[in-house]
Amino acid sequence: QVQLVESGGGLVQPGGSLRLSCAASGSIFNITPMGWYRQAPGKQRDLVATITSGGTTNYADSVKGRFTISRSNADKTLYLQMDSLKPEDTAVYYCRWTKLGLDYWGKGTLVTVSS
Repeated sequence: QVQLVESGGGLVQPGGSLRLSCAASGSIFNITPMGWYRQAPGKQRDLVATITSGGTTNYADSVKGRFTISRSNADKTLYLQMDSLKPEDTAVYYCRWTKLGLDYWGKGTLVTVSS
């Protein structure tokens, strides 16, 4: 089994920063981090940022220049550095990994941007 645990969410004021982490454990041989997604209340889950096995990154237009995705292969951890946060970034953030063609999702961590 694969377990994904996200952390780092919380309440932050507009303009602030947060760093999300997603640690993989369990049967993690050959598991690969794919990216971060978010779901705001009443909306669908949307892509935030992805990272390929070669390290190429891709971002939603709404977060370009503010968010940075990275990973630690040694620690099997995926990160999302979020700077210059806006109220519209408020959502539950999910990490996604893949292994042998199967997708694995974390349970999500809530990010609230409010004054």
